[in-house]
Amino acid sequence: MPPSHRFRPAPARALHPVHAALLAGSLPLFAGTLLSDWAYAASYEVQWTNFASWLNAGALLFLGLALVFALVDTIRGLGRGIIYLVLVVVTFAIGLVNSFIHAKDGWASMPTGLVLSILVTGLALVAVWFGFATLRKGETA
Repeated sequence: MPPSHRFRPAPARALHPVHAALLAGSLPLFAGTLLSDWAYAASYEVQWTNFASWLNAGALLFLGLALVFALVDTIRGLGRGIIYLVLVVVTFAIGLVNSFIHAKDGWASMPTGLVLSILVTGLALVAVWFGFATLRKGETA
């Protein structure tokens, strides 16, 4: 093996199927939170904030379990790298803050809840992108 290839990191492996399902499952739940916040901002129906709160809780459950997988994979050296782990941690942290904001009474969660929902949905999309990005056969690192 030539010296230039000796120290090149190994390409990222595919996610474990459970890890992939948990990571991918958090994205539609965060998107549902965003849509529920948007519906509440347009209609002032308090039930939309309840929907948003429960959807956010479900997304945090899925993402928290995916975070455990990402942490174990990173410690074992099998993961996507530190950038992926940081993305998942930041997404979880902002989602947790969003959960605290949604615990407020009705309109008190606006507009902060909507802004955080937009931010966390975007971060979840980027985290899912990084999580499922692998090198294809024939590509170089």
